[in-house]
Parts: sequence; C-alpha cells; structure tokens
Amino acid sequence: MSAPLVLGIESSCDETGVALVRGDELLVDAVASSVDEHARFGGIIPEVASRAHLEAMIPTLERALGEADVDLSEIDAVAVTAGPGLVGPLTVGASAAKALAVALRKPLHGVNHVVGHAAVDQLVHGPFPERLLALVVSGGHSSLLLVDDIATDVTELGSTLDDAAGEAFDKVGRLLGLPYPGGPHVDRLAREGDPGAIRFPRGLTAAKDQAAHKDDFSFSGLKTAVARWIEARRDAGEPVPVADVAASFAAAVADVLTAKTIAACERHGIDTLVVGGGFSANSQLRELAAQRCAEAGITLRIPPIRYCTDNGAMIAALGSAVVAAGVQPSRLDIPVDSSMPLTTVTV
Repeated sequence: MSAPLVLGIESSCDETGVALVRGDELLVDAVASSVDEHARFGGIIPEVASRAHLEAMIPTLERALGEADVDLSEIDAVAVTAGPGLVGPLTVGASAAKALAVALRKPLHGVNHVVGHAAVDQLVHGPFPERLLALVVSGGHSSLLLVDDIATDVTELGSTLDDAAGEAFDKVGRLLGLPYPGGPHVDRLAREGDPGAIRFPRGLTAAKDQAAHKDDFSFSGLKTAVARWIEARRDAGEPVPVADVAASFAAAVADVLTAKTIAACERHGIDTLVVGGGFSANSQLRELAAQRCAEAGITLRIPPIRYCTDNGAMIAALGSAVVAAGVQPSRLDIPVDSSMPLTTVTV
C-alpha cells in the first residue's frame, strides 16, 4: 500500500508554496514569490504579502496539481504552516487549507514553519537517524534544534537573542548600499573579498557567555561593528572596500554559527547535522560547515538551495512525517501563531 498523499501549503512570508509529497517522495513543488513587490520598500510589507498570497494561492495550487497530474480527490491530508510568520500571510494560507480540508473531507495538520526547514531534507537525503541536530538559519530565525523525532519530539537548545543571521546580512547589505534583499548580494561580494581583512567580533563566544548562552546567537553587535567601521572610513574620506567588508562580515557569521553548532553536536553526542532555512544558501556557511563537520566526524546534510528558501515542499514533508507518525489531525478552528514555539511541531 502506498504512503498517503499530502498537500503542503506555505504562506508565512513572501512566498506562496504548494507541494505534494507521498512518503519521502516529492511529486511537485510550486512557488510564487512576491519578493520583487517588496524590494522598493527595502523590506517585507505584511499587507502587500497578504494580498499577493490571496492572488497567487489558487493559481499556484492549480499549477502544482497540473504538473503532478494529480486530482484534488486523490489527496489524503492537507498540511499548512500555522506559524511562526506574519499573521496576515499565515491567515491566507490557513484559510485556504481549512477550506480544502472541509471540501475534500480530509484531515488538516497545522505545522511549524521552522521545523519544516529541517524536515525538507528527508526529501533529498532520505529518512533521518534516530537523533540529530538541526541548525535552522533564515531572515527571522537562527535556531539550534535537538531532533529526536521530527514529527513529535523537537527541543530548542538555543536561538538568536536579537538579529537572525539572514536579517543581519540584509542590514549590512543596506549599509553597503546594496539592493534588497541584501543577503545574496553580500554573499556574492564576499566571494570576491578577503575574509581576513577585518577582524569583526564574534558574538556570545567569550568564556563569560558560555554558561548562559552557549547555544545562543547574537548578531546585533556584529552589525553595529560593521556600521561603525564603515562610518569611520567615510568620515576619514577613505574608500570603503566593499568586497572585503562583505567577506569579513560573512566570515564572522559563518564562524559563530558553525563553531557553536559543532560544539553542541559534540556536547550531545550527535553525529548528524542538518542545516536548513534561507540563509543556509550562504556559500561561506556551507563551506565552513562542511570543513568543520568533516574534521569532527559529523555527517552534514544540507538540502539544495531551491529547498532552503520558503516553499511548499518543506510543509508537505513535515506533514507527511506527522501523518506517518499517527499524530492526531488539527481542529478546523486552529489559530495561526506568529510566534509559535519551535518545540510545537503541530497544533
């Protein structure tokens, strides 16, 4: 008997994602992005994102069904992002999922967006081992998760105390006069610069921080250090070496993320690390994580870049795992939660 066919809907920010997953097999992943509509504002505007989801939801659903050659009647369960994320966009996706669940008389599963960023790796590299560590890094999250069961048992070891890694990249991109979103542009320039040109601070890595914040991250101080360095150069009438600033900043972020993550793996006896989220597309993070995991004897699993940004595949993947684990379906009146705890896999 084949595994249930799960429809996944993602709408937490500026991507409308619809995907179909059967077991660990991805049938289709359709995405419509509104990022270009936000670029002129220099950041995400929730009302604009909500309207974009409203306009894109049905066309994206129809495109996914058409590409997979699947009829709605064949779907066995509906999974949707219930949080965390922006309330307006989340509400659009949840409303669509509830309507489909009612019309099709199929179970609804509201799932956690951040946990989905880790779960999507099963579509690429196969089932997870019994225990692993997940580093989820994006514009809004920099989190270390201890995963005993991706569907039922996730523990948050640490998170960012201020700016997330991706958020810091976008802000530094603005300081350097780069277009929004700044992250990819900073990453591109970093590959042209010298990562050792400027020694920027590594937040929460001092001995005094280890007791209370050994698994936490902080990038606000780093961002401020970059801003002050750029300001000092400009005040002195000297040119700003943009590529070197980008490379040195990116090196600091990658150093902190990987060092703390490897230390957590060793402390908990973990030999498999999954890295996910939009910022996991960063080239320096990927390279340093691969190097340090190899040195520590840790198996590194990072999905292809197309699965790092928000997409329906991650929600369908987590929904499939939840269905396989026999988790009770969600109520049809489930609320969305913009600050859903990462220990809450389903609602």
